[in-house]
Amino acid sequence: MSFAHLHLHTEYSLLDGACRIRHLAKRLKDMQMTACAITDHGVLYGAIDFYTACKEQGIHPVIGCEVYVCPDMRDKRTLSKEYSHLILLCENQTGYQNLMKLVSAGFTDGFYYKPRIDYALLEKHHEGLIAMSACLSGDLPKLLLDERYEDAENYVRNMVRIMGENNFFIEIMDHGIYEEKLVLPRLVDMSKKTGVPLVATNDCHYETRNDADAQEVLMCIQTGKTLDEENRMRMTTRELYVKSEEEMLALFPDYEDAVHRTQEIAERCRVEFDFSRVHLPRYQVPDGETSESMLRKLCLAGLHERYGKNDSEAMNRLEYELSVIEKMGYVDYFLIVWDFIKYAKDHGIMVGPGRGSGAGSIVAYCLNITMLDPLKYNLLFERFLNPERVSMPDIDVDFCYERRQEVIDYVARKYGADHVCQIITFGTMAARGVLRDVGRVLGYPYAQVDQVVREVPIALDMTLEKALQQSKVLAEMYAEDAAVKRLIDTAMTLEGMPRHASTHAAGVLITRDPATTYVPLQCNDNVITTQYPMGVIEKLGLLKMDFLGLRTLTVIRDTVDQLKEQGIDVDPEKIPMDDEKVFDMICAGDTDGVFQLESGGMRNFLVNMRPRTFEDIIAGISLYRPGPMDSIPRYIRGKQHPETVKYLSPLLAPILDVTYGCMVYQEQVMQIVRDLAGYSYGRSDLVRRAMAKKKKDVMTRERALFVHGSEKEGIPGAVSRGVPAEVAEQIFDEMSSFASYAFNKPHAACYAVVALRTGYLKCHYPAEFMAALMNSVSGNTAKIAGYIYYCRQKGIPILPPDINRSMGKFTVAMEKGRKGILFGMGSIKNVGEKAIDSIIRERERAGAFTDIFDFCRRMAGEDVNKRAVESLIKAGCFDHFGAKRVQCMAVFESAMDAQMNQKKQNVTGQVSFFDLGQSGESMRTEETYPPLKEYPLKEILLQEKEVTGIYCSAHPLDEYNETLKKLSFNTTALLDILEGPGGGIGEDGKKVVMGGMVVESHAKATKKGAMMGFMTLEDHAGQIECLLFPKVYERFGRQISEDEAVLVSGRLSIREDEDPKLLVDTIEPLTAVPAAPDTRTDAQRAKDAGEKLYLRMNRSQMGPVQALLSELQGPIPVYINLPEEKITLLCPREMWVRSSEEAMDVLSAFLPQQDMKVVTK
Repeated sequence: MSFAHLHLHTEYSLLDGACRIRHLAKRLKDMQMTACAITDHGVLYGAIDFYTACKEQGIHPVIGCEVYVCPDMRDKRTLSKEYSHLILLCENQTGYQNLMKLVSAGFTDGFYYKPRIDYALLEKHHEGLIAMSACLSGDLPKLLLDERYEDAENYVRNMVRIMGENNFFIEIMDHGIYEEKLVLPRLVDMSKKTGVPLVATNDCHYETRNDADAQEVLMCIQTGKTLDEENRMRMTTRELYVKSEEEMLALFPDYEDAVHRTQEIAERCRVEFDFSRVHLPRYQVPDGETSESMLRKLCLAGLHERYGKNDSEAMNRLEYELSVIEKMGYVDYFLIVWDFIKYAKDHGIMVGPGRGSGAGSIVAYCLNITMLDPLKYNLLFERFLNPERVSMPDIDVDFCYERRQEVIDYVARKYGADHVCQIITFGTMAARGVLRDVGRVLGYPYAQVDQVVREVPIALDMTLEKALQQSKVLAEMYAEDAAVKRLIDTAMTLEGMPRHASTHAAGVLITRDPATTYVPLQCNDNVITTQYPMGVIEKLGLLKMDFLGLRTLTVIRDTVDQLKEQGIDVDPEKIPMDDEKVFDMICAGDTDGVFQLESGGMRNFLVNMRPRTFEDIIAGISLYRPGPMDSIPRYIRGKQHPETVKYLSPLLAPILDVTYGCMVYQEQVMQIVRDLAGYSYGRSDLVRRAMAKKKKDVMTRERALFVHGSEKEGIPGAVSRGVPAEVAEQIFDEMSSFASYAFNKPHAACYAVVALRTGYLKCHYPAEFMAALMNSVSGNTAKIAGYIYYCRQKGIPILPPDINRSMGKFTVAMEKGRKGILFGMGSIKNVGEKAIDSIIRERERAGAFTDIFDFCRRMAGEDVNKRAVESLIKAGCFDHFGAKRVQCMAVFESAMDAQMNQKKQNVTGQVSFFDLGQSGESMRTEETYPPLKEYPLKEILLQEKEVTGIYCSAHPLDEYNETLKKLSFNTTALLDILEGPGGGIGEDGKKVVMGGMVVESHAKATKKGAMMGFMTLEDHAGQIECLLFPKVYERFGRQISEDEAVLVSGRLSIREDEDPKLLVDTIEPLTAVPAAPDTRTDAQRAKDAGEKLYLRMNRSQMGPVQALLSELQGPIPVYINLPEEKITLLCPREMWVRSSEEAMDVLSAFLPQQDMKVVTK
């Protein structure tokens, strides 16, 4: 073969190229081609994938790029949008290094609509590169078409000067386009005139001529157009496919040498990648130390702190791990991770207990990288770092969400900003999404496309091919409806292609030399990222770290900080994992806000599971996932009835007893293989991986080894250890079916730690925890409303904002002896950070404000404007002064105007002689409130919602609480559905009944002239849009009245690309259920109470105690024992308390601990 494609766009010319790399490589092989280039537009996204796929098929890969060039890459004026194309191919490693630098600079320095470089930069980095003049968008064809022949000749000679002799070629093409035919003879003449050789290429954008239609669809997706639009961007030819040598020779019969020259150029291009090398950065150790000695010293210090000095098991494990780490060359890796985690902790940045398999390492535990004892919880090192399989270690670290960037900045400062960058990720066109994209481009009605999409099963790695096999309805639609067939066939051509590039949420690259030595870079939303995704970064042997921002850590930090302000010191790392009250709370399903345990489904599971240990929480987190869920009934049965647990072999008992006979963790598979068949831990991890990936050939071989062993490979086999062959076969089958969805125990254990930490804080410090939780979802009014509703149900007062007490965030404040959550001013619209800071500073400077007039007098200015004050009034910030909101609204503008005028007069000196003789008080406007009647409660609540997004002081639906509690569906349940598998698509069409208030409604005519209704239904926690189709609207439309409470039944509509809706079937008024009168006496109530508080004292102490208890009124009966009189009295109802713990806390100043006791049933 003596032709190679040197101008080819893969799927990584995003939405402009349709050549799938893997399929392309196979096609090239089938076409008997021996070489091919990748030249995507302005990027090297697909270079490594292309290289690998070509090598696998025996094709010689040429790495290149079609770059965008302009006269001055730093000129970014509106008139400078013009750019041209130029093909650059890497002749050698130097060329690849230079191409990476050029492509990176196109984004970091030259981006203006496109990533541009200029010829000055090309001259600086031309070595090792071969250039071709490109398509009609190249500078040379443009000059020739403009008949600027002298400029064209100068351009060619300049390119030869820049690139060097025989490193620049004039490219000729023929796709049947008029301009190409016009410019072709001019390009030939220029070649003859300058002596620069011709090279014949085809501008490949798709693989076969039949793919031309798919390419048009792809471009329409990119530009947001439909195929029917006249003014859309379109290809004017169907010839942009991967042509054979024969087709190219037929196309250029007079220029065979130009066709064959492509192969010569391809053979010159020799770039090789060594995927066996690791490029770890060096950790700078102190003088006199080596990396190995420093790591050992740190580990031993940590070991002695964690285990004491005489724990031989821990010491042996540490020595083993250190030997593996040193042998594999990862010492610096651990030092780097230790260093930035130490930095975070030294600077008060909350760090998670660990994540992923790294928590199985005792080295990581001794370095304080992880917080879980791998020996105590039987976590395996080989699951993290396998001495029998060379792979990069991968420690993911969670940081406080708000301060994660500080750690990244530290790493950038330590290793150099040009050595640290974030990592790119690509969004792909998945099965359901690509159907919608293609359906829109084809102009199909939304409903028709939606009907097809709904038949695609929701599952990980679902493809349209699998969907046609699994869904009988979809297969029938495909076979019987030509429009559906066209939709699916077109979508299948594009399915899985990258759609857009974005920044990976956590990935950070740290390199020994500047990053562009190893990878090309780009800029995503002002963040420098790699052009290679995570998998390629690892393949290149580069150090990738995951710096994750975990909002829950921020919640823990804020809770602890609030407690510290009260003099309560809680160390999150010392929170016990066995607190009985926490497990009681979890068993009751009271897990709102508890990490990983909050969803409705998980809550129900926990109520049935009744966890009592840390191991139970680990198992719960591992089981509540698609796949393992099938084992939940068996797990619960075994936990509640241990006698029902049966093992296929007694050897399984020590491995599976912690999970009641169920396989839950990947590590259990490894232990079974090791303990029953004698595998090494390293080999057992390889088997687990093979099982998870369903590698049949490997599994067939390993089955025989597991059952019967192999003397040659040093594996005894299960039979030699007393396990009958048929039992061993059965165990292997169970492991194989389970391994693909088994969970990583260290990962689940780390999650369980965070779950129990949040559970502990919520259980023991509910007000502080819920305040921190609401701060963490600032801006999400639905979430905040849900948490406020929860707090009110749990008796935690929600206090409206207070101009003298509120800070920017939600905080805890005392109200009538109880801890409540004080609304923050930061959640009030039109009140910015500057205004809040000014208000707080003024309070600290001159004390509390005394009324609205005092506030306006002291705060009127740039930071606090009239809109801000109006919003503060509407939110209730001035209520505690005693003035009505309507009165404050009536006076604040004149008060602010008077103060502003006074300031102006003071500045300009316009104070009259008579003013100077008056007192300051008499110079003020009259500070009295007009006698106005307060706004109706309904209007007050609406004003609160207007400026805060929620109701602060009450909720219009409060009188219907008893009715609403009986309904199983509300917006909180909807949120659980949407956060569930597949975004809740599986619940589409579910019948529900929901109560709420109509906050907005309107009607409009359909295309057929019938009227249909739209209304927004709101409950305590959020809103949902409701649709009433014509027949339903005709029947119930008159019942829709804004601000009315209604009961709605209907079906959920959940679609991927829009907010959920409720399709209404019926509407009826919502009625309040009056509470049944309680006719019991106080003595009967006290007898029936589940909790009672007993106090021992003498009669002289009763007065002060009564005064204190009257501030804590609630439902818990209080008994007073008078030992001197030998009687016990039931206190009157006004002395009963809302919380025994709180009461004992308050009374501790009067009564010793031994004289107070809580009794529960």
